[in-house]
Amino acid sequence: MTYTLFIGDRTFSSWSLRGWLMLHKFGLPFQEADIGLYAGTMAQDMASLAPVRLVPALRTPEGDVVGETMAIAETLAERHPDIAMWPADPSARIRARFISAEMTTSFSALRGSCPMQLAHVDVGFKPSEAVLADLRRVETLWAHAREKSAGGPWLFGAYSLADAFYAPVCARIVGYDLPVSEAARTYCETALSDPAFRLWRSEGLKQSYDPFPYPPTGLTKPWPF
Repeated sequence: MTYTLFIGDRTFSSWSLRGWLMLHKFGLPFQEADIGLYAGTMAQDMASLAPVRLVPALRTPEGDVVGETMAIAETLAERHPDIAMWPADPSARIRARFISAEMTTSFSALRGSCPMQLAHVDVGFKPSEAVLADLRRVETLWAHAREKSAGGPWLFGAYSLADAFYAPVCARIVGYDLPVSEAARTYCETALSDPAFRLWRSEGLKQSYDPFPYPPTGLTKPWPF
């Protein structure tokens, strides 16, 4: 029983990263299919997935196609009840779904001003007040997640789907050297030094871009993980 996950360019596609982590981190069997976001072939590559029109997209072993990361998450959790993809504790599970859903619908300033790029750290970026407001909200949600955590480095102690949803936020915080609390930065370090994320990033860096889609706003420094 093998899934097929359709993903965009690893260095830039934050939503694809979320979908990939959902499968990879929980040991689900899947194969990858690349969609040419920057090669100009996206519409052609996704024609067989209609009406899904964005990455990531998941094709189940039975041939059903699922779009939107929250729908993919719930589909996988429903199909694999033996795997604790959401937290086992009912209260924690409620909070995990809540903060993950807010991730999919919010933080437009952070996402628009700081598109995910995993090539370097942009130390010249100056965040707007709207970006800073989004960061404060992210920290509020992360603190809410950890209020009753039983310990462990992830948002709800053990790794869950909520961590997959927020991995690209961590990449943005580090990739643009954004100001956050020590607790938030420690969580970002956990997420970005994780072997799964490091594998995703290393595969993405095998492809080069000229010109680079998101040029730095000033000086850069090497990616730290």
